[in-house]
Amino acid sequence: MINDEYYRRRFVISGIAVVVVLVYIIRLFYLQVIDQSTAKEADGNALVKQTIYPSRGLMYDRNGVLLVFNQPIYEITMTMREMKEDWDTAAFCHCVHISRAEFDERIAEIKDRGKNRGYSRHTPQIFMSQQKKEDIATLQESLFLFPGIQIQKRTLRDYTYKAAAHVLGSVGEVNQNDLEVDEYYARGDYAGRDGLERTYEKELRGEKGVEILMRDSKGRIQGRYQDGALDKTAKAGTDLYTTLDIQLQLLAEQLLAGKIGSAVAIEPKTGEILALASNPSWNPKVLVGKERSKNYTRLLRDPNKPLMNRATQATYSPGSTFKTIQSLVCLQQGAITPNTLYPCSGPGSTPIKCTHHHGSPVALDRAIEQSCNPYFWCAFRDLLQKDGYGKNNEDFKRRYDLWRDAVMSFGLGQRFTDADLNEQSAGSIPSTKYFDRWYGKTGWKAITIRSLSIGQGEILVTPLQLANQAATIANEGYFISPHLNKNDSMLTHVHKLDIEKRHFEVVKEGMRRVMIYGTGRHFAVDSLHMAGKTGTVQNSHGRDHAIFIGFAPVEDPQIAVAVVVENAGFGATWACPIASMMIEQYLTGTVERKDLKKRIAESVLNEGVEKW
Repeated sequence: MINDEYYRRRFVISGIAVVVVLVYIIRLFYLQVIDQSTAKEADGNALVKQTIYPSRGLMYDRNGVLLVFNQPIYEITMTMREMKEDWDTAAFCHCVHISRAEFDERIAEIKDRGKNRGYSRHTPQIFMSQQKKEDIATLQESLFLFPGIQIQKRTLRDYTYKAAAHVLGSVGEVNQNDLEVDEYYARGDYAGRDGLERTYEKELRGEKGVEILMRDSKGRIQGRYQDGALDKTAKAGTDLYTTLDIQLQLLAEQLLAGKIGSAVAIEPKTGEILALASNPSWNPKVLVGKERSKNYTRLLRDPNKPLMNRATQATYSPGSTFKTIQSLVCLQQGAITPNTLYPCSGPGSTPIKCTHHHGSPVALDRAIEQSCNPYFWCAFRDLLQKDGYGKNNEDFKRRYDLWRDAVMSFGLGQRFTDADLNEQSAGSIPSTKYFDRWYGKTGWKAITIRSLSIGQGEILVTPLQLANQAATIANEGYFISPHLNKNDSMLTHVHKLDIEKRHFEVVKEGMRRVMIYGTGRHFAVDSLHMAGKTGTVQNSHGRDHAIFIGFAPVEDPQIAVAVVVENAGFGATWACPIASMMIEQYLTGTVERKDLKKRIAESVLNEGVEKW
C-alpha cells in the first residue's frame, strides 16, 4: 500500500544512497580534475624527474685560446621517503668514505628547514656535492643496494692559466636571495659570483633539461617514461670570447709580482680591454670545489686585499698624467695656445714648485715633455680667471663648472655604465658645491684649488679610467666604453669629446717627446714610436705612487696602457718600464729586453705580497 510504512522507508534509503554516491563522485571529480596534488603524488610514486644540468659556457681569449673550461663532478642525492627501515647505513658510509657521525650530521642538516627551506621527503636532497669520479666509484657499483640514492653529474670550472682571476670571476653555490629572485635556480645550484662569470651568468649557465624515469613498486628504476617523449634536453651555455690577450695578461701579472698595483691595456679604436691585471691576485683554481669557502675566507682576511680589483676599484690622484687632459681643456677653452709661454724657476717656483730646472720660459709641448708644474698651474689659473675674478664672481665658478664638465667627458669621475665591468669605482672630480661646503661660498678661488692643476688634491681616478684617457688621446677626441666581451659590438657606444681634433696634435707631440727626451726615454723602443706621460703621486700613507699612461704607435695607435704601482716612488722607475714592455709584447709578440723584464719581475717592493 502507498501508506505502508516500509514502502516509505524504501524511498528514504534510496535517497541516502544517491546522496552518498553523488558525494563520492563530486569528491573524485575534485581530486582528479580540480585538485591535481593527489595525481601528482600518485605520479611521484611511479615517476622520477631527474634534472639534467647543462655544461657551462667556455671562455676564450681574443685569439681563441681556451681560458675557462669544465671538469665533470658528481653529487649524491637522497630521497628520504624511499629509504626504508632496513636501509644499510653502515655499508653506505663505507662506500662514500664517511663516518656514521658525519652521516647523521648531514641528515640533520638536510631535515633542518631553517637551513634547507626546500626540504621534502618526496624530493631528492643533496647529501654530498662536488665528488670526483674516484670518490663515487665504490658507490656506483653498489647503487642498487641503496634505494633512494642517486648520483647526479655536474660540472666544475677549471682554468688553463693561473691568471686573470679578477676578470674571469668565480662560480659558487646560490644563496637564498638567488633562489627568491630567479626561479631558474634550485638549492645546490651554482652561479657566477663575480667577474665575467657574474656579468654573463644567464648566457653562460645554459638551460636545464629533465629526464623522467619510471620505477616499480619497490622504487627500482625501470627505464624512461614514454621512451623519453616528455624529456627535455639540456642546452649548453653560450661560449664567451673575451677581448683579453692572455699573453699580455700573463706578462702584466708577471711584472706586477711582489708589488701592489695594476695594469690596464685597451685597444683604442674599439675600447676592447687587452689586459686587466691587479696585484695581489690569486690562482682562480683556489676558488673552485670543496676548498672554495675556506680559501675565500683567507683571501677576504688578507690585509693586502687581493679580492679588490685595483684596476677598476682603487682610486688615486692621477698626478702628472693629468697634465695631458689639462692641456686639452685649456686649449679648447681658449686659456692657452700651443705657443703660449710661461716662466719656470725650477724648485724655486711659487706657488707650485717644479721638480727640476729645464729652462724658461716653456711652451706647451716642452711643458708636457718636462712635466713643468708651474706651466699647468698658470694655464689652469688663466682658464678660471678668463672672465674676471673675485671672491663672489659667479663667472669664476661658471668657468670651473665648464672645466669640470670637460674633464669628466674623458670618462673621469664616473663609472662606465655601458660597460660589462661590475666592480667599478667612480673616482671624483670635485664640484663647486663640494668646495662651497668645504671653504664656504666665497672662501675659495683659483689659488685655493691650485693642486688640481697638476692632478693632485681632490681628483681621484681609477687605472681603468687612466687607460681610457690614454685611448681617448690616441683617438684624438673619442672613446668607446672599455669592455671585455669580444662578440658584443660596442661601436654604438662612442663618446665624443667637445674638443677640436687639432688640439690633440701638440699634446701627442709632447707625449712623444716624453719618450725621447723626457722621463720615459730610458724605456722607449725607438721602432715602436711610443707616446707617454709619467706621474709620481704624493701619498699620505707612505711612499709615492708610480703612474704611467701611454700608447703606440703614435701614428696609428694599437694599444693604450695605464700602470699604477703603489708605494713605489717615481713613475719613470717602475710604472713606465712595465707599460713599455706590455706595449712591446703586444706589438711585436715578445719582449727583447730580457734583463729589464727579469729585474722588474723579480723586484719585491711590498713584503708579504704573494699570489694565492
